[in-house]
Amino acid sequence: MDVAAKDAEILVLRHQLAVLRRQGTRPRLSWSDRALIATLAQLVPRERWAAFLVTPETILRWHRALVRRRWTYPHRGPGRPPLPQETIELIVRLARENPRWGYLRIVGECKKLGVTVSKGSVANVLRNHGLPPAPRRAGPTWTDFLRGQAKGIVATDFFPVDSVMLRRYYVLFVIEVETRVVHLLGVTTNPSGPWVTQVARNFCSDLEEKGKQFRFLIRDRDAKFTSAFDAVFASIGVKAIKIPVRSPRANAFAERFVRTVRTECLDYLLICSRRHLEATVNEYLCHYNQARPHRSLDLAQPIPKPAPPAGHTINRRDVLGGIIHEYDIAA
Repeated sequence: MDVAAKDAEILVLRHQLAVLRRQGTRPRLSWSDRALIATLAQLVPRERWAAFLVTPETILRWHRALVRRRWTYPHRGPGRPPLPQETIELIVRLARENPRWGYLRIVGECKKLGVTVSKGSVANVLRNHGLPPAPRRAGPTWTDFLRGQAKGIVATDFFPVDSVMLRRYYVLFVIEVETRVVHLLGVTTNPSGPWVTQVARNFCSDLEEKGKQFRFLIRDRDAKFTSAFDAVFASIGVKAIKIPVRSPRANAFAERFVRTVRTECLDYLLICSRRHLEATVNEYLCHYNQARPHRSLDLAQPIPKPAPPAGHTINRRDVLGGIIHEYDIAA
């Protein structure tokens, strides 16, 4: 075909294309049509692309689609992949339960748990959850502060009990401030200095056998607590601290136990003798330490029991002749 014939054919094709465009219907192209046009478009100068039925942007889009279909290796969006929800919950939990931990400390704790996370990711997670950097995150509450100070502290005190024959007995006890466990040191009608010192030796010996260690002993300024009494506790590393004069609230834990043992036990019994009083207090202490819920311990017992067996039968056990009832699940 000569040049004149080719030019005439091109003019005819262009005129036909103009007629099709005036009809307003958009032609539907198959994938083979698109591939052919996109391939041949590479041979035509860009300024001549206006002669095609489609726009240049469409041709370029078809070309990018062909490239994507050609290269099938995995592709992800820009930036780091998002953290799993479990990791985010772990970071937030560590930050809220440990207000003094910084970003690097949380990164280290996550690493111990087999979770790899960066310092920047920890900062972003805490910022998104409204948690500022340590140490400005939060301080301990008064409950947490006092509970932390209570570890290693015991308190002691006397309380009198009158028998049926109006004879007065004195009960000496020690309470662990952290766990609320109460120990009965002795019962006597004559709380002299030597007697107090001897029961203190017995108590300290029991502590050493059980491996328990305390730092401070809170007591009042009663003359029955002699210097020899303080020296016995000092021998095992316990320092005696005297409360201010006429300040029973400074020994609040011991005073609260005295009220509890009276309102729950001694106010409903007639005490006949020293042995009767000692047996009564010992039986009540078993209930107080092992079965009685304590609000200061989130309704737990000072000496927790093992998990109860599965069952639906509940047994009742009478304590002190039925003054107090305990309930357990039958095995």
